[in-house]
Amino acid sequence: MQTLPQDIHVGMRVFDNARNEIGKVDDFRFSENEDDPEIEPSDIDASDRKMDGGLMADIAEAFASDEIPQVLQDRLLREGYVRLDAKGLFAADRYILPDQIDSAIGDELTLNVGKNDLLKKH
Repeated sequence: MQTLPQDIHVGMRVFDNARNEIGKVDDFRFSENEDDPEIEPSDIDASDRKMDGGLMADIAEAFASDEIPQVLQDRLLREGYVRLDAKGLFAADRYILPDQIDSAIGDELTLNVGKNDLLKKH
């Protein structure tokens, strides 16, 4: 499984595979399993965690107004993601998965897909 580049940061300009600037990095989260590759996603059970802070509070805040189905939230958390603040007056923010990233150099994040291939929040 691919992981997010370690030098990613909020505010990076994001370019699609045609080198069109499509927005900026608004937020990101590394894979929940990145520290321990032996943990399988099926081994993770968050039902016993409290929502008063920590990881679960961060997750709730990250997806609070996005109306993303639970199965997709689980995938984003399992693999890691970048939330794109899309350019344009009526542009909806989108989520970038690690395998959609071609490179991260300086203040630029370049994708290997087009903007329309990204997960769009409703």
